[in-house]
Amino acid sequence: MNTSRPARVLPTERSWPLHDTTASRAIEALAAAGLPPHTLMARAGLALARLGLAVAPEAREVWVAAGPGNNGGDGFEAACWLHRAGKFVTVCWQGDPARLPPDAAIAYAQARTANVPFVAALPSMQGHDLAIDALLGLGARRAPDDAMAATIDTLNRSSAVRLAVDLPTGLHADTGALLGAQAVRATHTLALLTLKPGLFTAQGRDHAGEIWFDALEVDPGSSSVAPSAWLVGPEPWQQIRMPRPHSAHKGRFGDVIVVGGAAGMAGAALLAGRAALAAGAGRVFLCALDEQPLALDTDQPELMWRTPAWSQSPQTLANATLVCGCGGGDAVAPWLGAILSRAPRLVLDADALNAISGDVVLQSMLQARALRGQATVLTPHPLEAARLCGHHDAATIQADRVAAAQQLADRWACTVVLKGSGSVITAPGERPRINSTGNGRLASAGTGDVLAGWLAGLWSAGQSCASAFEVSQAATWSHARAAAAGDPAAPLIATRLIDRLAAR
Repeated sequence: MNTSRPARVLPTERSWPLHDTTASRAIEALAAAGLPPHTLMARAGLALARLGLAVAPEAREVWVAAGPGNNGGDGFEAACWLHRAGKFVTVCWQGDPARLPPDAAIAYAQARTANVPFVAALPSMQGHDLAIDALLGLGARRAPDDAMAATIDTLNRSSAVRLAVDLPTGLHADTGALLGAQAVRATHTLALLTLKPGLFTAQGRDHAGEIWFDALEVDPGSSSVAPSAWLVGPEPWQQIRMPRPHSAHKGRFGDVIVVGGAAGMAGAALLAGRAALAAGAGRVFLCALDEQPLALDTDQPELMWRTPAWSQSPQTLANATLVCGCGGGDAVAPWLGAILSRAPRLVLDADALNAISGDVVLQSMLQARALRGQATVLTPHPLEAARLCGHHDAATIQADRVAAAQQLADRWACTVVLKGSGSVITAPGERPRINSTGNGRLASAGTGDVLAGWLAGLWSAGQSCASAFEVSQAATWSHARAAAAGDPAAPLIATRLIDRLAAR
């Protein structure tokens, strides 16, 4: 009997290992080899039943939508437990018993012996009921067929609590992309044995609902299979958030230089500069590309305005962290050669990335930075990432965000923060990280500029104790965490985001 209890994953108090399909199958095979046959599926079914009773305690009727493979077998096991618990359970299944995998065949036979009703018609579920999505799981690689798509549609239109087994049907376990036009929108998802990357990026968070995990009494540390990626917890933030010494002065926390703010876009540079100050940079200089920049930010008079020519001073750049691109437009391109050559720590965002994607000389200069020991962080959104990869639209990036981010990091020898739902942070030679915080409130103008400035400010203030990869994780986690409170239907205005970050 499974004596463990499912754990709620988000919000997380620690980082979690993530395993893709190949790694998950390897872990399952190793675990099963040391256990009596059918043990893991029996534990999975009990875990599902327990969670179902916990999240829908008033449910009277339970509908299990079972698929043709082992995911369906988990559903059969859960149906038996819920049937014994006195629930009115029906299993909707159109499979062939002769084609079931061995474990699923055992579970099917047990459900039949227990007189669990099997039906072909899709029932009408009410809000007090429970629907279990046990259609497709880890091995799904193509869009659900017509019959299964109809079942998905019925699930999604139901007002019942919807509990997905391992991952919602129609969601790719590794990428979080949809396999077809339809996927289950679960209220809860119980990941079994391993957490899959697709639950946390791309479409995963919108379709998985509340994410739970049950290791099925298998010690995760006992496996020799390495994680495919990591879900970022608070540890990177905790490690760089150090108290300031009583004897400290502003020079100890470095300078941040923001290059951006072309005509009509000065606000982007202002947001980055304010965020850098809030993060702890000793001084922040704004090098506006507008021919008539503001002389003073009356809301943030600590910011110091300089002409772009000033940013070429080697002495000034030597100990600075530079942010380039925020609202830079086409005007940023002429300055990128000097910036790429001289800046020891560089955050490239927005228009700087667009300029580099179209200029082979700048691309060579970007790649050369790592050979000189100069650290670089790229912070693209999916369309900017697509341009850097030579694609024409963001769909290719969104189809496999983790792989795309790693491709960018390896190609340009940089740390990469691929923004979006489940931002991906990676660097050459590192396991990708998927950020665990944030929500749709960050889909607001200027929040990306805030991230670039916030990252640079943290990097500047703690430049001697953290790498670009570590700072990027901490910055992304804390930046997105600031969106947690408030009305989830309302956008978070960028200036208010800075206020929340400053309060941290």
